[in-house]
Amino acid sequence: MVTVTLSLVSHTNVGKTTLARTLLGTDIGVVRDAPHVTEFADGHDLVTSAEGDTLRLWDTPGFGDSVRLARRMRQSGQPLGWFLTQVWDRWTDRSFWLSQQALRHVQAESDVVLYLVNAAESPQTAGYVAPEMDLLAWVGKPVLVLLNQLGAPRAASEEVAEVEAWRAHLARWPLVQGVLPMDAFARCWVHELTLLRKLQSLLQGERAAAMARLADAWRGRRQQAFDTAMQVLAQGLARTAATREAVDDAPGWRERLRQFGASLARRDDADPNAAAQQRLTAALDAEVRESTARLIELHGLQGHAEGEVLDRVAGQFARHERVPEGRAAIFGGAVTGALAGLKADVLSGGLTLGGGLIAGGLIGALGAAGLARGINVVRGTGRSWVAWDDAAMGPLVQAALLRYLAVAHFGRGRGEWVQGEAPPHWAATVADALAPQRLALDALWAGRSRHIDNAGEAERLAVALQPLLTAAARDALERLYPGSDHTSA
Repeated sequence: MVTVTLSLVSHTNVGKTTLARTLLGTDIGVVRDAPHVTEFADGHDLVTSAEGDTLRLWDTPGFGDSVRLARRMRQSGQPLGWFLTQVWDRWTDRSFWLSQQALRHVQAESDVVLYLVNAAESPQTAGYVAPEMDLLAWVGKPVLVLLNQLGAPRAASEEVAEVEAWRAHLARWPLVQGVLPMDAFARCWVHELTLLRKLQSLLQGERAAAMARLADAWRGRRQQAFDTAMQVLAQGLARTAATREAVDDAPGWRERLRQFGASLARRDDADPNAAAQQRLTAALDAEVRESTARLIELHGLQGHAEGEVLDRVAGQFARHERVPEGRAAIFGGAVTGALAGLKADVLSGGLTLGGGLIAGGLIGALGAAGLARGINVVRGTGRSWVAWDDAAMGPLVQAALLRYLAVAHFGRGRGEWVQGEAPPHWAATVADALAPQRLALDALWAGRSRHIDNAGEAERLAVALQPLLTAAARDALERLYPGSDHTSA
């Protein structure tokens, strides 16, 4: 059983406690926009392995006057320096004294120092970095620099350029063993796994072995969360794809006149088709809320899921309308002798007759009036119903993966989870990641039951859909973070 200890240090008010909350997945300390909020070093366990190893993170007070602090630490071995640090500073300048105590703690306890910088500043304008590097040289432990406050997730090339700029700037300090992006507000678990693997490379002997076990334990936890997230999304999408909303059939000229009047008055509740479509949309909205809430819970966040029905799918209903037999008889003469390529939209306003129905010879056997019975029986429309059509499911799958990325990138430092706009490059990334699965997805939607009674359909679709979503999500993460160690997680 080995304890590997990390100390999180930075200039004051750069965001250490906020990042600690994100890494720990729990609210610790006090977060506000003010210097010296953290007054004492606080230790917290990040992860524990099955063998009993522990990865411990210390959140420390921020450095204030770095130049003065570096001078004081160099004096601390002298008698006068001891008096200044242990007596004078303690009673005359408490925040300065706390910074000194933090440094001593880091020197005594840490295996690796995590030094946080504000990436919103350029390396050249962050004047506190140079004297604080001198402080960390006094500590004498390997340092990993973490870039905080990067802003919203960006394309990989942009993030790499920023990391390289900081890496070049810090190259003159041999104690810096790496520079990694780690935003407290918009990091992904992929960043965290990269951090753990980098820590493993900086340790030796039993500590390196323990760190490998700890990284594997952490990966296993994230593996379970990822797999469950894909299952949640697959089940939600499958339920959406299988949902059927019955339309109340209301033949007769009086009812048609009433529906026509309702349409003029814009009363959708009086139109059975519109009412069924509203119920279908409401079911989708509820499904989005429920699945997003599950994702939030899986990622250790808090907040309320905001359901969003995309405009581009809102009108894509598949309408399967029962054809009145009387109407079929009226048009019987028009279709007799012209069965090849026959389209039922002449009769029902949009339903295309499949080739299998014609090839089966059912229309010829049933006759003109029986045409309606053939459609209703074969197409499963003994009752009229509406559902999402095949074209609608593609955008819904893409939206589901975008929701996953949004939750997976949400740093706990931001507080409760709220719905926000996805970075523009995510949409194209997800679309590209879904492209290899497109034929399988299209076949899945096309193979749905055409019957209103489709018990077991959602379960069947979910089983087939989950591996397709998993492959696309992994592809998207690889595109967003090329070369990262997550593909087998």
